[in-house]
Amino acid sequence: MAAELTAAQLLEKHRPTLDQALEAIRTRAYWSPHPEHPKAYGENAAADGQAAFDALRGKRFELDQPGTDDWVGEEVSPYGIGLNISYPHPDADVLLPAMRAAVPAWRDAGPQTRALVCLEILSRISARTHEFAQAVMHTSGQAFMMAFQAGGPHAQDRGMEAVAYAYAEQVRTPEQAAWSKPQGKRDPLELTKSFKAVPRGVALLIGCNTFPTWNGYPGLFASLATGNAVLVKPHPRAVLPLALTVRVAREVLAEAGFSPDLVALAVDRPGEGLAKTLATRPEVRIIDYTGSTEFGDWLEANAPQARVYTEKAGVNTVVIDSTDDYKGMLGNLAFSLSLYSGQMCTTPQNLLIPRDGITTDAGHKAYDDVVGDLATAVDKLLGDDARANALLGAIVNPQVKERIEAASGLGEVALASREVINPDFPDATVRTPVMVKMDGARKLWEGAGADAAYLSECFGPVSFAVAVDSAADAVDLLRHTTRVKGAMTVGAYTTSGEVEKLVEEACLEECAQLSLNLTGGVYVNQTAAFSDFHGSGGNPAANAALCDGAFVADRFRTVEVRRPTQES
Repeated sequence: MAAELTAAQLLEKHRPTLDQALEAIRTRAYWSPHPEHPKAYGENAAADGQAAFDALRGKRFELDQPGTDDWVGEEVSPYGIGLNISYPHPDADVLLPAMRAAVPAWRDAGPQTRALVCLEILSRISARTHEFAQAVMHTSGQAFMMAFQAGGPHAQDRGMEAVAYAYAEQVRTPEQAAWSKPQGKRDPLELTKSFKAVPRGVALLIGCNTFPTWNGYPGLFASLATGNAVLVKPHPRAVLPLALTVRVAREVLAEAGFSPDLVALAVDRPGEGLAKTLATRPEVRIIDYTGSTEFGDWLEANAPQARVYTEKAGVNTVVIDSTDDYKGMLGNLAFSLSLYSGQMCTTPQNLLIPRDGITTDAGHKAYDDVVGDLATAVDKLLGDDARANALLGAIVNPQVKERIEAASGLGEVALASREVINPDFPDATVRTPVMVKMDGARKLWEGAGADAAYLSECFGPVSFAVAVDSAADAVDLLRHTTRVKGAMTVGAYTTSGEVEKLVEEACLEECAQLSLNLTGGVYVNQTAAFSDFHGSGGNPAANAALCDGAFVADRFRTVEVRRPTQES
């Protein structure tokens, strides 16, 4: 096929960006090439993005990929509108061989060309951020601004971060080396050695409902940049954002002279369970998954032919020991509990508070004072319905709503959930957080028979204000839940160096990412690409981190060819 994107064009356009990304992951300083503000994309970008999204509804999503044997789709926006988009259903026996056939030329292109093509894909996605924001909003239930930022620039940052890590790991070994071993009086032994990064084969990306692009792009671009083909299997309720991604990727690959079948889409029929079928195919050598612990464990146990990267459930904890900014702490926690109705894998769940209270800059605060003041802070934050809708978004599925309603039966309700009406989308289910008081005495959680509600993840806007006997007991409970259930995030508030050391040591031992004394505009449930690690890969919540060298290095192997050196 004729290439419309030449190697020289790609190099000139994207090599400076790749160099900046490589520098960012080295220094861990703030950097992003993708604007966060909607107005940065042009005066007409919002209207154009809305129009592009509207034009997709009620139609077939054509991709011209091999092996389409049906058209399927069942997406309904959490905001109450039907998308009525049908997508190609794959015949794996046709599609997977075509994808494998596309790999050798992509492998031989080398790390730099692959990285630059990936950056061109991200660049074109970035130009359509408003369209992607609508797609993310109406599949995940995120409010528009969050869908725009997390589903757009922040997701694109995570994809670019993966490309940078992938490139760095592949070029760590030189392509050529001259080897000469002295033999004393005899002539030296001389070999010419070449080294090539060889992909594993086909990668399967199993998307999630809540953050289809943010959680999907790291695996997608890590696999593609290391030479693999990528089969994208979206969550049935959140197909569109990843389908758009696949379409852009196929267009760029073709223009750059490669087979578009390096990236393809696999959407299942209702109840088909296509993810299980694909995950056990011998062609699939890499799997990226975000979702429930149950299915993540199944993948790890039943797909031995693949390198499986999973992000599953965890119990995120905040230890509240003391603070020198009580108002700031309350405001920060209120926002963290409310954002996207708590439907983030990083949202705090267990708030561990000494039953004798805490010391603050506003005087001593009893356990009931802390809980009551935090409930008041959430009510104040969400008291205006317009602001509440902008923060909460919509409940993504009926199971989350069921957990909210069941929470009142778990203990004394300190903060009741209320329904918020969205005037623009009256069929949306919008709910404020619920907080329940719980007893965190050791006898209730220590031992095999413990079944306290706060010992497992309760995904959604449900938190537990757990009364503990001391800060040391809080750290022990934190250690226990992280070791047994995992944690994506840990937070702590303390003015005590001793308590800070205890919390930090527990997080180091249990491999949990820790945020201390956040009282301003940075929140425990938000992470920045190129600087923050999302998860650690060291506790049961996830077996990989987004993003580090380990996340990309096992997606390829290095193959060596040795030849006797020819005399010139």
